[in-house]
Amino acid sequence: MLAFVARLRIHAGELGRKLSPQAVIASSTYPLDIVPARSIARRTGAKLIYEVHDLWPLSPMILGGMSPKHPFIIVMQWAENRAYRWSDKVVSLLPLAKEHMVSHGMSPGKFVHIPNGVVDEDWMNTDGAIPEEHEKKIAALKQDGKFLVCYAGAHGLANSLDAFVESAGKMKDERIHLVLLGDGPARKALMEKAEGMGLGNISFLPSVPKTAIPAILAKMDVLFISLQKCELFRFGISPNKLLDYMMAGKPIINAVEAGNDPVRDAGCGLSIGAEDPEAIARAAETLAGLDEEERRTMGLKGNLYVREHHDYRKLAQSFLEVLKG
Repeated sequence: MLAFVARLRIHAGELGRKLSPQAVIASSTYPLDIVPARSIARRTGAKLIYEVHDLWPLSPMILGGMSPKHPFIIVMQWAENRAYRWSDKVVSLLPLAKEHMVSHGMSPGKFVHIPNGVVDEDWMNTDGAIPEEHEKKIAALKQDGKFLVCYAGAHGLANSLDAFVESAGKMKDERIHLVLLGDGPARKALMEKAEGMGLGNISFLPSVPKTAIPAILAKMDVLFISLQKCELFRFGISPNKLLDYMMAGKPIINAVEAGNDPVRDAGCGLSIGAEDPEAIARAAETLAGLDEEERRTMGLKGNLYVREHHDYRKLAQSFLEVLKG
C-alpha cells in the first residue's frame, strides 16, 4: 500500500500534465489513495471524488481485531478522516454509511449512494452451455421430482454455509434438495460435514464459467444467500451474488442480517436470521409449499426490482451526475 501510494505521489505532477483531468476518483479499499489523488486534483483544478467500497480502518479493526492504537490503524484513520474532508463528493456502495462518515468529518451534503449493478445483456440467454456433469446431475434430480434450493458462489468462511448444510438434516419435506455450486477454501470441509451427517439431500457441484450461471440458475427452484453475522453489515450491503439471483427471477432465501434488505424491499423471497439452520429449513419448506405461479410471481418481482435500481447504465448516469454537479 505504501509503495503504491508513494510512487503515485511522485508521479502526480506528470500525470496531471499529461491527463489534465476534470475529475480524480480515489477508489480503493484502503483510504491512503486520497493523498496522491488530492495532489493530482489540486495541480489540475479537478474535482476530487472519494469512492468507498469498504469502511477502513473499521474493517480491519472489527474483522482482524486490530487495536485503534495500532500504528497501521492510526495512519488509516488519519487518511479516512482527510478523505471525507478533502473530497468534493463521497460515493459509496454502502447505503447506510453516511452517519459514520459524518462522524469522521464529512459534510452531510457530500454523500451519494450508488450500489453495485448488473449488465442486462448478460442475462439475455438462459440457454447457454452448461457443463455435462452439471446438466446430468440437475436433470437426474428433476426427474426424481426434487425441489432444488441452490447456493451459487464462493465457499468461504464469510459465506456461512455451515448452517445451509446443517439445514439439510432438518428438512421435513423429502422433495427439497440442496445444491452448492462453486469452489472455495471451505468447500472440502462442507463436503466432509455433509458426509459425516449422512445427508442424502445435498449435492456439491464444481464452479462454472460466469457465462453458464444464467442457464444453471434458471433450472433451480429457489436460490439461497448467506453471510456471517458481522457488525459491519449495519452500514448495508450490495453483494453481486444477490443481484444475479434477482436477475434470475427466482425466489430467494436471504439469510443475511444487514442494515438494508433488497429481498424484503423487492418482495422477492424470504429474509431470515443469519446462521440459523432451522430458519433455513422452514423458509425452504414454505417456498416449496407455494404453487409454481406464486413462486414465479415472487421471482419476477426481484427481476423487475434489479432492472429498475441496479442497471449499470442507470448507475453510470448517476455517477456522471455526481461529476457534473
